[in-house]
Amino acid sequence: MIKNDTLTIAAVASAMSDAGIGIIRISGERAITVADRYYRNKKGIRDLKSHGANTIRFGRFCDEEGKVLDEILISVMKAPYTYTGEDVVEVNCHGGTLVLQEVLQVLVQDPDCRLAQPGEFTKRAFLNGRIDLSQATAVMDLISAKNRFALENANRQLSGELKEKVLAMRQKILHETAFIEAALDDPDNYDLEGYGARLQKTLSMLISEVDDLLRHAKEGQIRKEGISTAIIGRPNAGKSSLFNRLLQTERAIVTDIAGTTRDTIEETVRLGDILLKLIDTAGIRSTQDEIEQLGVARSKAVAEEADLILYVADRTQEFDETDIQTITDAMKNKKLILLLNKSDLSGENRLDAEALRAQFPQLIVVETTMTGENAQDGLEDLKQAIAELFFSGALTPPEELFLTNTRQREAFSSANAALKQVAESIENGMSEDFFTVDLMGAYAALGEIIGEEVEDDLVDKIFSDFCMGK
Repeated sequence: MIKNDTLTIAAVASAMSDAGIGIIRISGERAITVADRYYRNKKGIRDLKSHGANTIRFGRFCDEEGKVLDEILISVMKAPYTYTGEDVVEVNCHGGTLVLQEVLQVLVQDPDCRLAQPGEFTKRAFLNGRIDLSQATAVMDLISAKNRFALENANRQLSGELKEKVLAMRQKILHETAFIEAALDDPDNYDLEGYGARLQKTLSMLISEVDDLLRHAKEGQIRKEGISTAIIGRPNAGKSSLFNRLLQTERAIVTDIAGTTRDTIEETVRLGDILLKLIDTAGIRSTQDEIEQLGVARSKAVAEEADLILYVADRTQEFDETDIQTITDAMKNKKLILLLNKSDLSGENRLDAEALRAQFPQLIVVETTMTGENAQDGLEDLKQAIAELFFSGALTPPEELFLTNTRQREAFSSANAALKQVAESIENGMSEDFFTVDLMGAYAALGEIIGEEVEDDLVDKIFSDFCMGK
């Protein structure tokens, strides 16, 4: 049984920075009592306990000696209709960092209150049954969302869409398990004749549903966390200019001197609704410079780990053996887009897009210009090319729910393996009592997703990753 500490807790729920408003959240069975000790209305009277639920009042927050620390608005929300499922009080202070620290210090020194741990308010919402574990983790996804897809997917999980899927699957598994147990205990009233074929149909539907979720999980992770993107190519091809153009700032040094970039530079950028984790690298070439050699080696290592390679080529220069070998090797197991840079220099072009497509039939070629008056040329084509490679051409958030959490993917994988083991047992003609072991294994694995089959230490680990005050 997961333990729930019932002591009242408090923490700053807004950012700790100078701002117009700062919020301190208090939650627990004595939240109203604790807040009432330090709140005074405009007449200097304690009256918080007399406030109805879902009310907000103007007043002052005082320390234990009655000294006024700030003018506040104070909200009272009563269980069970609160974020945590407990009584909750929120103190809306002026947003100065010192003010928030002073008010919080008074609260956590109260004998009935302590400082909340990171994620403890959401943990209490889970332990009090207001949300399940999939919804709890969606809260953090919502806070950390960096693009529209991540935001919408987190909202779908928070609304309970994944929970409902899991509950429906578990109900089917439990029904089949209960039937087998009943038939084994009471064969006179429950007939198992032909049951294996009927169970196979249910398993087929369940496995198909889980397979769909797992098949799209990688895309979900990439949409949420971004595409690890290595920008590689020969020196002076325009890699750093592309890097700066995508960031819309002069982040990388750009000169006419070959070998300017010696190390990798990393930044995250949104290209429309696509999140890219960009890595600008040293130019790949043969060199006697020992430091540049290290940079070239690091560039190749980064390319090995990346989800996407943007190979930048100066179209005024012909390909050499290094270009051809690098592109050929990368296309064997990587998604690669060739950017023909300096496309505005039409009179000097030595690389032709159509000729390259003929030489490398699977190659995606985008013509770009990263400097001068036409510095945005090619970015829309690049965005569409990435969408084609990773998102089936769709830049808008998809209709289906995506798994974006490693723990959830592992649990679904375990459930899938158990369900497939049941199907294999049926095909091998094994006795029905063997089915229940794997069926309950799938049932338990699915339970980990919503928190019905989870241990204390895992719950603590999940919520420790949350921000303070949430």
